[in-house]
Amino acid sequence: MRAAVLTGFGEPLRIQERPAPEAAVGGEVVVEVLAACVPPYADEVFSGERRYPLVPPVVPGIGGVGRVVHAGPDATRLRAGDLVWCDSTVRSRDDALTPDITLQGWSSRGEGGARLARHLHDGAFAEFMRVPTENVFPLPAAAGADPARWAALAVHVIAYGGLLAGGLAAGETLLVSGATGNLGSSAVAVALAMGAGRVVAPGRNRAVLDLLAERFGPRLRPVPLTGDEAADRAAMSEAADGPVDMVIDLLPPSAPSSVARTAAMTVREYGRVVLMGGVGMLGGDDLALPYPWLMRNSVTVRGQWMYPRTANVGIIRLLASGALDLAPERVRTFGLDAVNEAVACAAEHSGAFDRTVLLPSGGGRRSG
Repeated sequence: MRAAVLTGFGEPLRIQERPAPEAAVGGEVVVEVLAACVPPYADEVFSGERRYPLVPPVVPGIGGVGRVVHAGPDATRLRAGDLVWCDSTVRSRDDALTPDITLQGWSSRGEGGARLARHLHDGAFAEFMRVPTENVFPLPAAAGADPARWAALAVHVIAYGGLLAGGLAAGETLLVSGATGNLGSSAVAVALAMGAGRVVAPGRNRAVLDLLAERFGPRLRPVPLTGDEAADRAAMSEAADGPVDMVIDLLPPSAPSSVARTAAMTVREYGRVVLMGGVGMLGGDDLALPYPWLMRNSVTVRGQWMYPRTANVGIIRLLASGALDLAPERVRTFGLDAVNEAVACAAEHSGAFDRTVLLPSGGGRRSG
């Protein structure tokens, strides 16, 4: 098979011929990869800037849409030819409470995660990939008409997992810190699809704030940020027009902790704050939420890395029902030979509802 291979950090991806993966007797599925999202920060991973624990040579890629080629005997419903979503969040099977985790073809956590990464080393930037059976989820037939658009699952399932972690309920007010970014704008769309009463969307990018307001109407409350913590907190609280039930932070590593703190401290008494972004990953000040404020207001703060397996089923249902609409998203697609062009495109077009998608098993460049 043909695959895009990271041979070393700081090197361009190279197209190589590799043996097609073979599944173990049980517990694994081989999938032909039709479409895989290229994250906007992929160039930072491949350059080594983000210091991800990838071990070259490696086929990168974080999940994808594909068709089942082979399923083992312990798969009772999957069949060859089924259209599926392949979740990259792989968990060890020998610890139900605190499983080790690797993001297949992308990252890992701790020594246990590194062991998983050595076993499931390669990701979705290839014509075929080997995936744990429990990470393969059937897609509706409609997804087969545009698998590139459905590859946005890689983004939306993360935001959905964070909203589940915070227990977002229908009718509640949510504040999305980092709302104008690629992942933050996804959280806006997913929250409204889940029935949020209103979503407060702070950000510095006026054009994206206008885009969000135009797309989602009065339930979306945009707030231009000024950098003045007190003024920004007051503006966000005013936009909510009532208590903020939950805050989710999805800011990138480049964002200062003060922005995340300002947003978090808009939450009401007994409110919830979910941290899913990258603040502090590249250095800088800690979040430093005030102890008295947390204690006296009974605020729950939760960190959330990725999402539970069941989130894949939930987000697929939201998409299949039409509650979460993929039609307005701008999708740029590239064939496998243009993988480095795709990485550059993803970095350049990293805004709200911009998707760059690799088509490993065929297809070329188009936009839509």
